Amino acid sequence: MTAGDDRLIMLSAGEASGDLHGATMCRALRTLDPGVRLIGMGGPLMAAAGVEILVDPTAHAAVGTSEAIGRVPGLYRAYKILVRRLREARPKAMVLIDFPEFNLRLAKQARRAGVPVVYFIPPQLWAWRRGRIRQMARRVTRVLAAFPFERSLYEEAGVSVEFVGHPLLDVVPGDLDRMKARQQLGVGERQTLVGLLPGSRRQEVGRLLPPMLDAAARLARGDGRRCFVLGLAASVDRGLVLALLARASETDGPPVEVVEGLTHEVMAGADVLLIASGTATLEAALLGAPMVVCYRVSRLTEAVARLLNRSPWISLPNIVAGRGAVPEILQDEVTGTRLSFEAERLLVDPVAATAQRAAFKEVRSRLGQPGVGARAARAVLKVVGAP
Repeated sequence: MTAGDDRLIMLSAGEASGDLHGATMCRALRTLDPGVRLIGMGGPLMAAAGVEILVDPTAHAAVGTSEAIGRVPGLYRAYKILVRRLREARPKAMVLIDFPEFNLRLAKQARRAGVPVVYFIPPQLWAWRRGRIRQMARRVTRVLAAFPFERSLYEEAGVSVEFVGHPLLDVVPGDLDRMKARQQLGVGERQTLVGLLPGSRRQEVGRLLPPMLDAAARLARGDGRRCFVLGLAASVDRGLVLALLARASETDGPPVEVVEGLTHEVMAGADVLLIASGTATLEAALLGAPMVVCYRVSRLTEAVARLLNRSPWISLPNIVAGRGAVPEILQDEVTGTRLSFEAERLLVDPVAATAQRAAFKEVRSRLGQPGVGARAARAVLKVVGAP
């Protein structure tokens, strides 16, 4: 590959969600410009979308301060690889996807090399470390915002910004209804389905699945028609989940079916979800699934978060809605007793579940329209100067 290749675009995504959204945009890029060359950091979905993957850290994502320490050596190696290729190949643009701690450093190197930087799914400055907007202003050529309220934030700081919408609108199936989802899961219409979504990272599953299983046991004792399905993320070791399930069964926990590749079906078919805070909560909201959100991190990460967090909520449905539409159970409060109490309320009180679904319709209306990947791709090509 020659230096200064006028059809070369470099990308950087460091987590599974970034790989997913990057793949959507990359498919659109190749459709709009079949001759474009794509290289960079990402995962299997971006590779399938035609990206030459130089390094893949997406299967080893971590969250929080202490949790991420073990990833530092690998991410430093990835950074060196990307900077070296950036200087050698001189792409027409660098496209960054989420993953701000890493990508903002990469943006600095790109600007030094004279390469324009496009940030797709920018840092959540409205919730964390708003002071980083100065770095964005210095290093980023154009921001492609996922949330409508981000536009004014960047405009006030003098950063070129375009609201393209949230990329989940291109991913979540709009035609997946409750009946179809339950048929695919083998769940009867008269059964009450409780979905368990303990996260996409090993640490999340280790911390959240045991109290979720305790909650499942309590919910099962309340009604024999209740069944439990766990949606296993592709990035999570099945053996870890099965070991935790085996441990729960020793204390008379209910049967829990583990399914892979059917996360959206679990969301759409569930009467209630116990779900880890993260991008999945927004997917569940788009599918209208009543939910109880929970999360636990290390004490160090909790202390840092209290210093830096600017939002009263952590879950995306609440942040987008601008109010506490779904319960958030955090840290030491994440117990089987508390989770089952909140889930039971949604199961037996139709007003509570209806209120959540009404809030989710508001959330959906604020995220833009499908076609996000194509809009993002056109914005990238505009920065590149391609027709």
